[in-house]
Amino acid sequence: MKSPMVNPENVTLPPSKSIEHLFFGCLDQNPKIQRELFDRLSAKMLSICLKYVKETTAAEDVLIIAFRKIFDRIAQFRRQGSFEGWIRRIVVNECLMYLEKERNIYKNTGLDSVYPQANQAGPSDSLDWEDLGKILRSLPRGYRKVFELFVLEGLSHEEIAKKLEISENTSKSQLSRARAQVQKRFYLCA
Repeated sequence: MKSPMVNPENVTLPPSKSIEHLFFGCLDQNPKIQRELFDRLSAKMLSICLKYVKETTAAEDVLIIAFRKIFDRIAQFRRQGSFEGWIRRIVVNECLMYLEKERNIYKNTGLDSVYPQANQAGPSDSLDWEDLGKILRSLPRGYRKVFELFVLEGLSHEEIAKKLEISENTSKSQLSRARAQVQKRFYLCA
């Protein structure tokens, strides 16, 4: 009697494994662990993508590209800070690169006259994490902290309000102002 074959795609790991523990499995290019990491973080990372890329299908594409980069560059994670935070930074960067490519498509095809809102300056492809760090450090302290907690750490406005002892409306307002300043400074660097 043959034993039933187990499809590795259907095997899941216990949910008790921490995100940092999953890092080591991904470092070994273990497909089951990569799938576990994707399953655990994809919904959260998709919500981040949707804040930048408004079309759901495009946001999902950006998410897949970001996870491919995460798995390809996993050895570059220096274990300084959280693994999930590193993943968020890659996702946000991929969103920004997508928006820049979209801006260039409209500009190069002449669609900017048909869709004038697409004819906006965007961040340069030459911007890197060091540039982003400089931009974030130049923000007022309150704006920067809310931006980092919301975008990079994935906290809700309610969680930010509790952590920083501010109101949820203050958190929302500071995030909005921080985003506007980050975009403005990205455009100045372009």
